[in-house]
Amino acid sequence: MKRRDFLKKVGIATVASSSVFGPVYAQTAPRIRWRMATSWPRSLDTLFGAAELVAKRVSDLTEGRFEIQVFPAGELAPGLQVLDVVQAGNVEIGHTANYYYVGKSPSLAFDTGVPFGLNVRQQNAWLYFGGGLQAMQRVIADFNAITFPAGNTGVQMGGWFRREIRGPEDLRGLRFRIPGLGGQVMSRLGATVQTLAAGEIFLALDRGAIDGAEFVGPYDDEKLGFFRAARFYYYPGWWEPGSTVSTIVNLDRWRSLPKSYQEAIISASSEANDKVVAEYDAKNAPALARLVRAGVQLRPFPTSVLQAANREATALYEEIAARDATYRGIYENWKRFRDESRRWFATNEFRYEDFVRTLR
Repeated sequence: MKRRDFLKKVGIATVASSSVFGPVYAQTAPRIRWRMATSWPRSLDTLFGAAELVAKRVSDLTEGRFEIQVFPAGELAPGLQVLDVVQAGNVEIGHTANYYYVGKSPSLAFDTGVPFGLNVRQQNAWLYFGGGLQAMQRVIADFNAITFPAGNTGVQMGGWFRREIRGPEDLRGLRFRIPGLGGQVMSRLGATVQTLAAGEIFLALDRGAIDGAEFVGPYDDEKLGFFRAARFYYYPGWWEPGSTVSTIVNLDRWRSLPKSYQEAIISASSEANDKVVAEYDAKNAPALARLVRAGVQLRPFPTSVLQAANREATALYEEIAARDATYRGIYENWKRFRDESRRWFATNEFRYEDFVRTLR
Protein backbone atom coordinates (compact mmCIF):
# COMPACT_ATOMS: atom_id res chain seq x y z
CA MET A 1 0.00 0.00 0.00
CA LYS A 2 1.39 3.42 -0.92
CA ARG A 3 2.19 5.74 1.97
CA ARG A 4 -0.33 8.34 0.87
CA ASP A 5 -3.12 5.79 0.56
CA PHE A 6 -2.32 4.30 3.96
CA LEU A 7 -2.26 7.69 5.66
CA LYS A 8 -5.64 8.48 4.14
CA LYS A 9 -6.98 5.18 5.41
CA VAL A 10 -6.05 5.80 9.04
CA GLY A 11 -7.08 9.44 8.87
CA ILE A 12 -3.76 11.26 8.92
CA ALA A 13 -3.72 14.39 6.84
CA THR A 14 -1.56 17.46 6.60
CA VAL A 15 -3.27 20.71 7.46
CA ALA A 16 -2.06 24.20 6.82
CA SER A 17 -1.11 26.18 9.90
CA SER A 18 -3.77 28.73 9.01
CA SER A 19 -6.42 26.11 9.77
CA VAL A 20 -5.15 25.74 13.34
CA PHE A 21 -5.08 29.36 14.44
CA GLY A 22 -7.27 32.39 14.07
CA PRO A 23 -10.80 33.51 14.90
CA VAL A 24 -12.55 31.05 12.58
CA TYR A 25 -10.80 28.14 14.27
CA ALA A 26 -11.69 29.44 17.73
CA GLN A 27 -15.37 29.62 16.79
CA THR A 28 -15.67 26.23 15.10
CA ALA A 29 -13.23 23.83 16.77
CA PRO A 30 -14.88 21.51 19.30
CA ARG A 31 -13.86 21.21 22.93
CA ILE A 32 -12.55 17.69 23.63
CA ARG A 33 -11.21 16.13 26.82
CA TRP A 34 -9.32 12.85 26.76
CA ARG A 35 -7.49 10.72 29.30
CA MET A 36 -4.00 9.34 28.69
CA ALA A 37 -2.81 6.12 30.33
CA THR A 38 0.97 5.73 30.64
CA SER A 39 3.43 2.98 31.52
CA TRP A 40 5.42 5.27 33.82
CA PRO A 41 5.33 6.26 37.48
CA ARG A 42 5.05 9.98 38.07
CA SER A 43 8.54 10.00 39.62
CA LEU A 44 10.13 9.42 36.20
CA ASP A 45 10.13 13.01 35.03
CA THR A 46 11.72 11.99 31.72
CA LEU A 47 9.22 9.40 30.49
CA PHE A 48 6.15 10.61 32.38
CA GLY A 49 7.31 14.11 31.48
CA ALA A 50 7.27 13.13 27.80
CA ALA A 51 3.60 12.19 28.13
CA GLU A 52 2.90 15.49 29.88
CA LEU A 53 4.74 17.33 27.09
CA VAL A 54 2.54 15.69 24.46
CA ALA A 55 -0.58 16.74 26.37
CA LYS A 56 0.64 20.30 26.91
CA ARG A 57 1.63 20.84 23.31
CA VAL A 58 -1.70 19.46 22.03
CA SER A 59 -3.45 21.97 24.27
CA ASP A 60 -1.18 24.81 23.13
CA LEU A 61 -1.66 23.98 19.45
CA THR A 62 -5.44 23.90 19.78
CA GLU A 63 -5.70 27.01 21.98
CA GLY A 64 -6.81 24.90 24.92
CA ARG A 65 -9.74 23.29 23.14
CA PHE A 66 -8.26 19.78 23.10
CA GLU A 67 -7.24 18.77 26.63
CA ILE A 68 -5.54 15.52 27.59
CA GLN A 69 -5.25 14.53 31.24
CA VAL A 70 -2.20 12.35 31.90
CA PHE A 71 -2.27 9.49 34.42
CA PRO A 72 0.66 7.48 35.80
CA ALA A 73 0.87 3.71 35.55
CA GLY A 74 -1.65 1.92 37.70
CA GLU A 75 -4.35 4.59 37.76
CA LEU A 76 -6.13 3.94 34.46
CA ALA A 77 -4.30 0.71 33.62
CA PRO A 78 -1.33 -1.34 34.80
CA GLY A 79 1.90 -0.14 33.24
CA LEU A 80 2.13 -3.08 30.85
CA GLN A 81 -1.50 -2.95 29.71
CA VAL A 82 -1.74 0.51 28.14
CA LEU A 83 -2.30 -0.85 24.64
CA ASP A 84 -5.01 -3.15 25.99
CA VAL A 85 -7.13 -0.30 27.37
CA VAL A 86 -6.53 1.87 24.29
CA GLN A 87 -7.45 -1.01 22.00
CA ALA A 88 -10.68 -1.60 23.92
CA GLY A 89 -11.57 2.09 23.82
CA ASN A 90 -11.63 2.37 27.61
CA VAL A 91 -8.96 5.08 27.33
CA GLU A 92 -8.55 7.29 24.29
CA ILE A 93 -4.77 7.70 24.25
CA GLY A 94 -1.67 6.21 25.83
CA HIS A 95 2.06 6.70 26.20
CA THR A 96 4.04 3.46 26.35
CA ALA A 97 6.72 1.28 24.76
CA ASN A 98 5.15 -0.97 22.16
CA TYR A 99 7.61 -3.82 22.71
CA TYR A 100 5.69 -4.55 25.90
CA TYR A 101 3.06 -6.08 23.60
CA VAL A 102 5.09 -8.58 21.59
CA GLY A 103 2.62 -11.17 22.85
CA LYS A 104 0.07 -9.54 20.55
CA SER A 105 2.52 -9.37 17.65
CA PRO A 106 6.31 -9.85 17.69
CA SER A 107 6.50 -7.19 14.97
CA LEU A 108 5.70 -4.51 17.57
CA ALA A 109 9.21 -4.99 18.96
CA PHE A 110 10.61 -2.99 16.04
CA ASP A 111 8.54 0.03 17.05
CA THR A 112 10.59 0.31 20.25
CA GLY A 113 13.86 -1.42 19.37
CA VAL A 114 15.42 -4.86 19.24
CA PRO A 115 18.68 -6.36 20.53
CA PHE A 116 21.75 -5.29 18.56
CA GLY A 117 19.51 -3.08 16.47
CA LEU A 118 19.46 0.62 15.66
CA ASN A 119 20.77 3.51 17.73
CA VAL A 120 18.55 6.54 18.23
CA ARG A 121 19.51 8.29 15.01
CA GLN A 122 19.22 5.13 12.96
CA GLN A 123 15.91 4.27 14.60
CA ASN A 124 14.45 7.65 13.77
CA ALA A 125 15.80 7.42 10.23
CA TRP A 126 14.14 4.03 9.76
CA LEU A 127 10.84 5.11 11.27
CA TYR A 128 10.54 8.43 9.44
CA PHE A 129 12.32 7.73 6.15
CA GLY A 130 12.82 3.97 5.88
CA GLY A 131 9.18 2.88 5.91
CA GLY A 132 9.28 1.82 9.54
CA LEU A 133 6.49 3.99 10.90
CA GLN A 134 4.11 3.01 8.11
CA ALA A 135 4.87 -0.66 8.82
CA MET A 136 4.31 -0.19 12.56
CA GLN A 137 1.02 1.60 11.96
CA ARG A 138 -0.20 -1.25 9.80
CA VAL A 139 0.64 -3.73 12.55
CA ILE A 140 -0.89 -1.79 15.42
CA ALA A 141 -4.02 -1.02 13.37
CA ASP A 142 -4.91 -4.70 13.88
CA PHE A 143 -5.29 -3.78 17.55
CA ASN A 144 -7.50 -0.76 16.87
CA ALA A 145 -4.76 1.78 17.50
CA ILE A 146 -2.37 4.13 15.73
CA THR A 147 1.16 4.93 16.94
CA PHE A 148 3.62 7.83 16.74
CA PRO A 149 7.21 8.10 18.04
CA ALA A 150 7.18 10.23 21.20
CA GLY A 151 10.56 9.85 22.88
CA ASN A 152 13.78 7.84 22.79
CA THR A 153 16.13 6.76 25.57
CA GLY A 154 19.28 6.42 23.52
CA VAL A 155 21.53 3.44 24.25
CA GLN A 156 20.40 1.99 27.55
CA MET A 157 22.52 0.54 30.32
CA GLY A 158 22.87 -3.21 30.79
CA GLY A 159 21.21 -3.19 34.17
CA TRP A 160 21.76 -4.06 37.80
CA PHE A 161 23.04 -7.38 39.12
CA ARG A 162 23.45 -8.71 42.62
CA ARG A 163 26.55 -10.65 41.50
CA GLU A 164 29.24 -10.24 38.88
CA ILE A 165 28.76 -11.48 35.31
CA ARG A 166 32.04 -12.94 34.02
CA GLY A 167 30.70 -14.94 31.10
CA PRO A 168 27.54 -16.38 29.51
CA GLU A 169 27.47 -19.17 32.09
CA ASP A 170 26.69 -16.62 34.80
CA LEU A 171 23.38 -15.84 33.10
CA ARG A 172 22.09 -19.39 33.50
CA GLY A 173 19.43 -19.54 36.16
CA LEU A 174 19.58 -15.77 36.71
CA ARG A 175 16.18 -14.28 37.53
CA PHE A 176 16.17 -11.11 35.45
CA ARG A 177 13.64 -8.40 34.66
CA ILE A 178 13.65 -7.55 30.95
CA PRO A 179 10.80 -7.13 28.40
CA GLY A 180 10.51 -7.48 24.63
CA LEU A 181 12.67 -9.62 22.40
CA GLY A 182 15.59 -8.89 24.70
CA GLY A 183 13.82 -10.99 27.28
CA GLN A 184 13.52 -13.84 24.81
CA VAL A 185 17.24 -13.63 24.06
CA MET A 186 18.08 -13.70 27.76
CA SER A 187 15.82 -16.71 28.15
CA ARG A 188 17.72 -18.50 25.38
CA LEU A 189 20.91 -17.74 27.31
CA GLY A 190 19.46 -19.54 30.32
CA ALA A 191 18.02 -16.69 32.39
CA THR A 192 14.59 -16.86 34.01
CA VAL A 193 12.90 -13.76 32.63
CA GLN A 194 10.25 -11.59 34.27
CA THR A 195 8.47 -8.57 32.82
CA LEU A 196 7.70 -5.97 35.46
CA ALA A 197 6.46 -2.40 35.14
CA ALA A 198 8.87 0.34 36.24
CA GLY A 199 7.22 0.90 39.60
CA GLU A 200 7.46 -2.79 40.54
CA ILE A 201 11.15 -3.41 39.86
CA PHE A 202 12.83 -2.03 42.99
CA LEU A 203 10.75 -4.03 45.44
CA ALA A 204 11.37 -7.27 43.54
CA LEU A 205 15.11 -6.57 43.40
CA ASP A 206 15.34 -5.45 47.01
CA ARG A 207 13.49 -8.49 48.33
CA GLY A 208 15.55 -10.90 46.23
CA ALA A 209 12.61 -12.03 44.09
CA ILE A 210 14.86 -11.26 41.09
CA ASP A 211 18.65 -11.31 40.79
CA GLY A 212 18.92 -8.44 38.36
CA ALA A 213 16.97 -5.89 36.35
CA GLU A 214 17.39 -3.46 33.53
CA PHE A 215 15.37 -0.31 32.97
CA VAL A 216 16.81 2.69 31.13
CA GLY A 217 19.95 4.42 32.33
CA PRO A 218 21.63 6.28 35.19
CA TYR A 219 19.14 9.13 35.61
CA ASP A 220 16.01 7.00 35.78
CA ASP A 221 17.72 4.09 37.54
CA GLU A 222 18.96 6.42 40.26
CA LYS A 223 15.46 7.80 40.76
CA LEU A 224 14.07 4.29 41.11
CA GLY A 225 16.71 3.44 43.71
CA PHE A 226 18.13 0.30 42.11
CA PHE A 227 21.63 1.02 43.48
CA ARG A 228 20.26 0.39 46.97
CA ALA A 229 19.34 -3.18 46.02
CA ALA A 230 22.13 -4.26 43.65
CA ARG A 231 25.81 -3.35 43.51
CA PHE A 232 26.96 -4.16 39.97
CA TYR A 233 25.92 -1.92 37.08
CA TYR A 234 26.67 -3.28 33.60
CA TYR A 235 26.87 -1.70 30.16
CA PRO A 236 25.91 -1.52 27.33
CA GLY A 237 22.23 -2.43 27.14
CA TRP A 238 22.66 -4.47 23.96
CA TRP A 239 18.94 -5.23 23.92
CA GLU A 240 17.94 -1.54 23.66
CA PRO A 241 20.42 0.53 21.64
CA GLY A 242 17.89 3.27 20.83
CA SER A 243 14.48 2.61 22.29
CA THR A 244 11.44 4.54 21.11
CA VAL A 245 8.49 5.25 23.36
CA SER A 246 5.22 6.03 21.64
CA THR A 247 1.95 7.87 21.72
CA ILE A 248 -0.81 5.41 20.85
CA VAL A 249 -4.40 6.43 20.08
CA ASN A 250 -7.54 4.35 19.80
CA LEU A 251 -8.17 4.17 16.06
CA ASP A 252 -11.90 4.86 16.25
CA ARG A 253 -11.33 7.93 18.43
CA TRP A 254 -8.51 9.04 16.12
CA ARG A 255 -10.78 8.94 13.09
CA SER A 256 -13.39 11.00 14.95
CA LEU A 257 -10.96 13.89 15.55
CA PRO A 258 -10.85 17.03 13.40
CA LYS A 259 -7.81 16.85 11.16
CA SER A 260 -6.22 19.81 12.92
CA TYR A 261 -6.41 17.91 16.23
CA GLN A 262 -4.83 14.85 14.61
CA GLU A 263 -2.04 17.08 13.39
CA ALA A 264 -1.59 18.49 16.89
CA ILE A 265 -1.00 14.97 18.27
CA ILE A 266 1.49 14.20 15.50
CA SER A 267 3.41 17.43 16.06
CA ALA A 268 3.39 17.12 19.85
CA SER A 269 4.65 13.54 19.68
CA SER A 270 7.41 14.54 17.27
CA GLU A 271 8.53 17.30 19.63
CA ALA A 272 8.65 14.83 22.52
CA ASN A 273 10.63 12.42 20.36
CA ASP A 274 13.32 15.07 19.91
CA LYS A 275 13.42 16.38 23.47
CA VAL A 276 13.42 13.17 25.50
CA VAL A 277 16.72 11.85 24.17
CA ALA A 278 18.29 15.29 24.59
CA GLU A 279 17.14 15.35 28.19
CA TYR A 280 18.62 11.92 28.83
CA ASP A 281 21.91 12.95 27.22
CA ALA A 282 22.06 15.96 29.54
CA LYS A 283 21.10 14.10 32.73
CA ASN A 284 22.67 10.64 32.44
CA ALA A 285 26.32 11.74 32.73
CA PRO A 286 26.02 13.51 36.11
CA ALA A 287 23.71 10.76 37.38
CA LEU A 288 26.29 8.09 36.54
CA ALA A 289 28.98 10.09 38.35
CA ARG A 290 26.75 10.26 41.45
CA LEU A 291 26.13 6.52 41.34
CA VAL A 292 29.84 5.73 41.10
CA ARG A 293 30.55 8.06 44.04
CA ALA A 294 27.89 6.17 46.00
CA GLY A 295 29.86 2.94 45.55
CA VAL A 296 28.22 1.40 42.49
CA GLN A 297 30.56 -1.01 40.68
CA LEU A 298 30.49 -0.09 36.99
CA ARG A 299 31.28 -3.03 34.71
CA PRO A 300 31.34 -3.64 30.92
CA PHE A 301 29.68 -6.84 29.74
CA PRO A 302 32.40 -9.34 28.80
CA THR A 303 32.85 -9.73 25.05
CA SER A 304 31.87 -13.38 25.39
CA VAL A 305 28.45 -12.34 26.75
CA LEU A 306 27.89 -9.88 23.89
CA GLN A 307 28.92 -12.46 21.29
CA ALA A 308 26.66 -15.15 22.74
CA ALA A 309 23.74 -12.73 22.99
CA ASN A 310 24.21 -11.57 19.40
CA ARG A 311 24.22 -15.16 18.13
CA GLU A 312 21.00 -15.94 19.99
CA ALA A 313 19.34 -12.70 18.87
CA THR A 314 20.09 -13.42 15.21
CA ALA A 315 18.82 -16.99 15.55
CA LEU A 316 15.65 -15.75 17.26
CA TYR A 317 14.88 -13.24 14.50
CA GLU A 318 15.27 -15.89 11.81
CA GLU A 319 13.02 -18.33 13.68
CA ILE A 320 10.24 -15.75 14.11
CA ALA A 321 10.56 -14.70 10.46
CA ALA A 322 10.16 -18.33 9.36
CA ARG A 323 6.75 -18.63 11.02
CA ASP A 324 5.33 -15.07 10.88
CA ALA A 325 4.90 -13.50 7.43
CA THR A 326 4.17 -10.00 8.77
CA TYR A 327 7.27 -10.07 10.93
CA ARG A 328 9.33 -11.44 8.05
CA GLY A 329 8.40 -8.59 5.74
CA ILE A 330 9.28 -5.96 8.36
CA TYR A 331 12.46 -7.77 9.43
CA GLU A 332 13.83 -8.03 5.90
CA ASN A 333 13.26 -4.32 5.28
CA TRP A 334 14.69 -3.42 8.69
CA LYS A 335 17.75 -5.65 8.23
CA ARG A 336 18.61 -4.08 4.88
CA PHE A 337 18.26 -0.62 6.40
CA ARG A 338 20.35 -1.63 9.45
CA ASP A 339 23.20 -3.03 7.36
CA GLU A 340 23.34 -0.02 5.05
CA SER A 341 23.18 2.39 7.97
CA ARG A 342 25.95 0.56 9.80
CA ARG A 343 28.22 0.86 6.79
CA TRP A 344 27.64 4.60 6.64
CA PHE A 345 28.08 5.12 10.38
CA ALA A 346 31.24 2.98 10.37
CA THR A 347 32.66 5.16 7.60
CA ASN A 348 32.17 8.42 9.46
CA GLU A 349 30.36 8.57 12.81
CA PHE A 350 32.02 5.59 14.49
CA ARG A 351 35.49 6.59 13.25
CA TYR A 352 35.03 10.02 14.79
CA GLU A 353 33.85 8.47 18.07
CA ASP A 354 36.82 6.10 18.13
CA PHE A 355 39.20 9.06 17.89
CA VAL A 356 37.59 11.43 20.38
CA ARG A 357 37.56 8.69 23.02
CA THR A 358 41.36 8.94 23.02
CA LEU A 359 41.32 12.66 23.83
CA ARG A 360 41.68 14.01 27.34
